[in-house]
Amino acid sequence: METCWEEAGWERLAPGVARRRLPEWDETVGVVVGRTDILVVDTGATLRAGAELRALITRLTGRRPTRIALTHPHFDHVLGSAAFAGCEVYGATGMDELLRRERETLREDAIRHGVDRDAATEAVDHLVGPHHLVSGELTLDLGDRPVLLANVGPGHTAHDLAVLVPGRPEVVFCGDLVEESGPPQAGPDAIPGRWPAALDRLLALGGPDARYVPGHGSVVDAGFVRAQRDELAARFGVSLQAPTQAPTQPPN
Repeated sequence: METCWEEAGWERLAPGVARRRLPEWDETVGVVVGRTDILVVDTGATLRAGAELRALITRLTGRRPTRIALTHPHFDHVLGSAAFAGCEVYGATGMDELLRRERETLREDAIRHGVDRDAATEAVDHLVGPHHLVSGELTLDLGDRPVLLANVGPGHTAHDLAVLVPGRPEVVFCGDLVEESGPPQAGPDAIPGRWPAALDRLLALGGPDARYVPGHGSVVDAGFVRAQRDELAARFGVSLQAPTQAPTQPPN
């Protein structure tokens, strides 16, 4: 099965864990396969992208995805969600309300970045927001493996969710808190003053030996994340504090 994933354009990160860089916007989507459930991390920029992603995962695993984790509310990571009918969707606290309130902004942002107007309108009209909100940490049981969802933001946005897959190696899906293919993008919804601390929380979550999967670009290590934290602190004039521990709130 691992060879099939690679032949289909996926990068194997650990047993049962893979990611794919989609064309157009180079956004990363991930998949974690468990005995009873399949988790998808982000869904692409259009309904077509989401439908192709769902069909490919179903073909490779012989099962339909059952859960979705959305790392943050930007068009290239959420607009494919409606193609995953029946899946349980998870996001950071407040993301559901934001997606309801800012649908027109989301549509215009997608169009401004090159999504066809009709495709953007269709995706926004059918957008599926989170059914389950994560304020601290939440562990999902995929049957034979736990996956930890952690609200480590704000930073890139006010609603940044990381996905930790325990194992050897551990894998952390970072969303756009980390970018490798270019400097991290700080739009009008970024919280620059808190971004470096969010990366400290991300590092505490994954540890020194994890594989960190950025929202755009190649997989990186903890040293890259630390260096990007320092660059962001210098860029935004933020004083670095002692590393913040991973969230310790009781699970939702």
